[in-house]
Amino acid sequence: MLIIDAHLDLSWNALQWNRDLLQSVYTIRTQEQGMEGKGRGVNTVAFPEMRKGRVALSVATLLARSTGHPVPHVDFPTPAQSFGIARGQLAYYRALEEQGHVRIIEECAGLTAHMAEWETWDAAGPSSDAPGAFPETPPLGFVISMEGADPILEPDQLEAWWNLGLRLLGPTHYGPGRYAGGTGTELGLTDLGPPLLAEMMRLGVLLDLTHFSDQAFWEALDLYHGPVLASHNNCRALVPHQRQFSDDQIQAIIERDGVIGAAFDVWMLKPDWSGLDHGNRNVTLETVIDHIDHICQLAGDSRHVAIGTDLDGGFGREQSPSDLDTIADLQRMPGLLRARGYGEDDVTNIMHGNWLRLLTTAWSQ
Repeated sequence: MLIIDAHLDLSWNALQWNRDLLQSVYTIRTQEQGMEGKGRGVNTVAFPEMRKGRVALSVATLLARSTGHPVPHVDFPTPAQSFGIARGQLAYYRALEEQGHVRIIEECAGLTAHMAEWETWDAAGPSSDAPGAFPETPPLGFVISMEGADPILEPDQLEAWWNLGLRLLGPTHYGPGRYAGGTGTELGLTDLGPPLLAEMMRLGVLLDLTHFSDQAFWEALDLYHGPVLASHNNCRALVPHQRQFSDDQIQAIIERDGVIGAAFDVWMLKPDWSGLDHGNRNVTLETVIDHIDHICQLAGDSRHVAIGTDLDGGFGREQSPSDLDTIADLQRMPGLLRARGYGEDDVTNIMHGNWLRLLTTAWSQ
């Protein structure tokens, strides 16, 4: 089954982590053996495994914070630095496109044609299990998103980013973002937040609510009237932490006909998880489905939840579901959903249909 994954930090992995994503996961692991640092040598994402897993489309991020609390490789001392890093990450995606590895999707006709090409390839039945070889697939499809708007120097600069291909935007990340309070804060929108949201509506940039503080979440929904999503978010009812969304927040997204992407970071899947205690052995793909099912029960249907793995988002196999080796193992999800009683239409919705519908509707307006 074709898959759309709504959150992969691909350029950040390639440039800030210095990984050649054209190589297989296993080659990258070998190259990183003995390298110190969280997630080194246990990565799960690279382009060959994305093709093997039929990840036809993904939301590929730009990530470069400037919160005033610098962190190596992710949070920079000045907005000018985060601007430069994010532009470099975007240039990486464009270079891959020039080389024919990927296709950057910016509008409805391109999306329809891209998915039709993948459906034709999938229907032809190539085997992704051929020893020593990967099947010839169409290019991987990328929709460009920005996780944290700090690289946007001023709200009126958003149009320049739009012209370069940006189509989704999450205004904040961890900490006190320049535009809004993020995870771990009780801060609302900053003075820059409302004009940014106004520009997003004018240009048609979709609002990703992921990482908003509770205060900023509700303030943003009051001001922004365009299409909304949560690209990689789980359920606070199952994991009581501010990073997850409450049932009221999930219901608000459902009422706006939005979609929530289930994230695969194990601390977001299991309450009180600690790698020091038990690693990831108590968290599996079934645990992801617990969160998917919770959202389906709230909605009364399967139209508002999908996949937003965040795999290799600063961690690797050690902090992913224990029965997932690489992103190719997303192909196990349809069978697990069917075993839970989900019908074929529901499985299709969750694996790619809901993201396809959201983007098609938003870009047709």
